[in-house]
Amino acid sequence: MNRKLILVTNDDGYASKGLAAAVEVARTFGRVVVVAPETMQSGMSQAITMYSPLYLRRIREEEELCVYAFSGTPVDCVKMAFDYLLRDERVDLVISGINHGSNSAANVLYSGTMGAAIEGSFYGCPAVGLSLDDHSADADFTGAVEYGRRIVGEVLAAAELPLPLCLNVNVPARPAAEVKGIRLCRQNRGFWREEFFRREDPRGREYFWLTGDFVNGEPEAEDTDEWALSHGYVSVVPVQADLTDYRQLERLRCVLGDRV
Repeated sequence: MNRKLILVTNDDGYASKGLAAAVEVARTFGRVVVVAPETMQSGMSQAITMYSPLYLRRIREEEELCVYAFSGTPVDCVKMAFDYLLRDERVDLVISGINHGSNSAANVLYSGTMGAAIEGSFYGCPAVGLSLDDHSADADFTGAVEYGRRIVGEVLAAAELPLPLCLNVNVPARPAAEVKGIRLCRQNRGFWREEFFRREDPRGREYFWLTGDFVNGEPEAEDTDEWALSHGYVSVVPVQADLTDYRQLERLRCVLGDRV
């Protein structure tokens, strides 16, 4: 395989252990440019920065690797790479991650990791969002690196895959030897039920902490990412930016029609 140019980003920040694991995956295949957030940007989805200046700084440079920290969101990082740093080059693949925590089910809509991957697919190259089902800062990414390499290698080698292409890959938190394999899945229809905890600061002003629990809306369905993860498989879900509900579109034609 010819050496590739791979853009790596994430939402946990340039210094996270997961980003180092993503770089380890990417360096297997070629030259790597990292543009990652200066600080934690989890939950930023497709957010962009429009009303504040953005700052870019080079962290380190060595053979076939250059790492930048950017003060914006994950999507800002992708835009900075494609529209400024690499505007005269052809990027072969975007890797976003490896996220500390799963991005299965509805999490894909909130995730800065997947926001960056989807943004990368807009530029006409394949994009892979990698996540590990472990939120701890010191998580073991060995299995995620092994399966990340396998999936990225197959994507880069597959000339027949149509673009745009964006994969949401989630790896169970277990040693690589205990992962059962890879399953192509659909997104689970689960959702979050949030709760706000009210507190008061020393001056008597109220403030709130957001917490919540994930509700699996279809726990018995065996073709979803949630089922795959809970049963020890790496889940792979192809995702797209088109949010049109085509089933409802057809039903609504009978209710609203095409009116002028």
